[in-house]
Amino acid sequence: MSTSLEVPEVKRCAFCDYLAGVRPFTILARTELVATLVTREQRGVGHLLVIPVLHRPTLLDLSIDEASAVMQSVIAGARAITSAYKPGGLAVWQNNGIPAHQTIPHVHFHVAGTLPDGGTEWDEVDESSVSETDIIADRLRPYLD
Repeated sequence: MSTSLEVPEVKRCAFCDYLAGVRPFTILARTELVATLVTREQRGVGHLLVIPVLHRPTLLDLSIDEASAVMQSVIAGARAITSAYKPGGLAVWQNNGIPAHQTIPHVHFHVAGTLPDGGTEWDEVDESSVSETDIIADRLRPYLD
């Protein structure tokens, strides 16, 4: 890949496993280029992950078409969250490289409505079950573009 950033090393990419159906996960939407997942670590309201379908370690590794598709999906997810949950604010974040706290070496954008008291949760959060994230997906799906 084109990046010289220090990315985490893993034996298997969790996101690639989710997309391949090797590990259970709630997939809210998927196209040829991008997928939107409902994360099991809900750090905000309706917290989503937007990822390219092909394994790309960092933002710097995306093609122009992938970058465009990812951003379109980030915006679609943000619109769905704000329509379904009416949060006071919206958080979008993305990390590249170990020094930036990237933990999975597959580029991903976080999209979440803010919590009732503001912000998002940065500490440890309980892991939701797939059935719980399926409920979030069902609430968001009617609002997807």
